[in-house]
Amino acid sequence: LKREGICAPDRLCVEGRSAGGLTVGAALNLDPGVFDCAIAGVPFVDIMTTMCDSTIPLTVTEWEEWGNPNETAFHDYMCSYSPIDNVRGEKYPPMLCTSGLHDPRVAYWEPLKWVTTLRDTASGGPFLSKCDLESGHFSASD
Repeated sequence: LKREGICAPDRLCVEGRSAGGLTVGAALNLDPGVFDCAIAGVPFVDIMTTMCDSTIPLTVTEWEEWGNPNETAFHDYMCSYSPIDNVRGEKYPPMLCTSGLHDPRVAYWEPLKWVTTLRDTASGGPFLSKCDLESGHFSASD
């Protein structure tokens, strides 16, 4: 998009929610300099912690789609793209990560933990986090 002149060379933003936030995180880890800012809404970024815990609602049913990380082949593959496990000590763009305190799908601590990891490991930013104390995965109603 930048190369083709479709967007300004310093204004390419990426946005994703939930599993789309995982895609945002993985893309940023592959090339932290490609985007100029990022917005991750309730991003599923701590996949190893979440997917290895069979007591978390939805986890076991997701194994059919994602694979069971308690098995070596799936574990190693999932580790290779897990956003929180692959943050590099490089310059990342400014980011906003949102979460909902009552989210039954992506626990509020995942985005918070990711922002903390970015602040501790990467340069650039700022890395901002907003936790809505009344919302869930979609809105205050879920």
